[in-house]
Amino acid sequence: MGGFREYRKYDALGLASLVKTKKVKPSELSEEAISRIEKINPEINAVIYKMYNAAEELNDKKPPAGIFSGVPFLVKDIIHQVAGVPYTAGSRSLKNYVPAEDSEVTRRYRKAGLVILGKTNLPEFGLMGYTEPLLHGPCRNPWDTSRTPGGSSGGSAAAVAAGIVPMASANDGGGSIRIPAANCGLFGMKASRGRTPLGPRTGEVWQGAAVEGVLSRSVRDSAAALDELSQPDPGAPYIIQPPIAPYLREINRKPGKLKIAFSSRSMLDSDVHPECVRAVEEAADLCVSLGHVAEYDEPELDGKAIAFAYMMLYMGEVAADIEMTAELTGKIPGRKNFEAVTWFLGLLGRTYSAGDFVREKRLWNTIARSFSNFFEKYDIFLTPVTAYPPLKIGELQPKPAEKKMVSIVNTLGLGRIVKASGMISSLAQATMEKYPFTQIANMAGLPAMSVPLHWTPEGLPCGVQFIGRFGDEAMLFRLAAQLEKAKPWFSRWPEML
Repeated sequence: MGGFREYRKYDALGLASLVKTKKVKPSELSEEAISRIEKINPEINAVIYKMYNAAEELNDKKPPAGIFSGVPFLVKDIIHQVAGVPYTAGSRSLKNYVPAEDSEVTRRYRKAGLVILGKTNLPEFGLMGYTEPLLHGPCRNPWDTSRTPGGSSGGSAAAVAAGIVPMASANDGGGSIRIPAANCGLFGMKASRGRTPLGPRTGEVWQGAAVEGVLSRSVRDSAAALDELSQPDPGAPYIIQPPIAPYLREINRKPGKLKIAFSSRSMLDSDVHPECVRAVEEAADLCVSLGHVAEYDEPELDGKAIAFAYMMLYMGEVAADIEMTAELTGKIPGRKNFEAVTWFLGLLGRTYSAGDFVREKRLWNTIARSFSNFFEKYDIFLTPVTAYPPLKIGELQPKPAEKKMVSIVNTLGLGRIVKASGMISSLAQATMEKYPFTQIANMAGLPAMSVPLHWTPEGLPCGVQFIGRFGDEAMLFRLAAQLEKAKPWFSRWPEML
């Protein structure tokens, strides 16, 4: 292959082309990826389970079929179950659980020709916008190893940013593709609700907020990956209009003249770092230079109500996830098998009623309607992805006083007292103030992408978010390809490499 400098010249489709033209063997690509894991992973802790047997199986076989034939790949350790390989979802409660079958999304990655060499790090149950689980330890950002790569797909993002693989799996229930993409200088597309599979046993995750996808260094890799993922999923609860043409073809089409609304205001009226504001303003100017119209505007949204509704989702889903561990392991869930904040959220989830949950879930429809009205005037909504550039490892961990409060509540089971105190509203806002821009797309079911168009003077990536109309990933991909050509990012690498 010619070593890392040669390997990193190619995206996933580029490597697959080398395999198909017999310029390189799949085993050589896997050897290079494994070499990168062994060399760089001790510094960033992105890969938590190694699956090198997949590379060994290539030696005596012809290249796997599929558009990504022979390309090394990593899968995030949640939803993406791999038969015979530990599945933890970042939780100590599942550390001994080994699934007997592949999940549907894993099957589709294999069918596309990808060679799965390992699983990547994530926060417990994919809950946080940073990746610092107690089970596996913190994952570090290759652009600055003192900082987080974001979450929850932090391990996948760090691995791609470090050049271990050109593309890795991810999923997004509140920003978990877009936040790591923004923090690591990558491209990330969150598809519309119902676009990607969650089978064979699951119809929806997080009430339909979560979707599958990848993190990649090129727009075309993400387009091709979504083509592979977005095939019919029998038994799924949503039926979405299929794309008119493959997304890989759409990126070669011009987007036309788009009317773009942009805003850098947090819906919580919390602080937004000047570099994140600058990133949006520069992106708007770039879009204007490409022939689009950009105006400062935003949909009518009640940010505080949205934060509380999203926190209700968190609490309810965590309570259910904790109970789910009993089904998978046969053991009664115990407080000591979960991180303190996770148990705290689950305790609160058991405190609220079914009526409380449904009442807050109905707000999702209001958000979707607001965007529908907004998109009668505009084609795209442009915002920051995060309110701050990549944060320091540990910066978002609970403070000592907060840890003490959580410990007391957990030990004594004081969920009802916390609920009665009215603390949840302030907790919801505090939880989201560093990442207040991404959840609305999940709740409304809209496609949204993070595009790496800005780096801070310190050399930290700072992505911007484009939200589109429901089901119209094609428009976003066309715009992304145009932006990629106008302001390329593929050749930018962290100094550590």
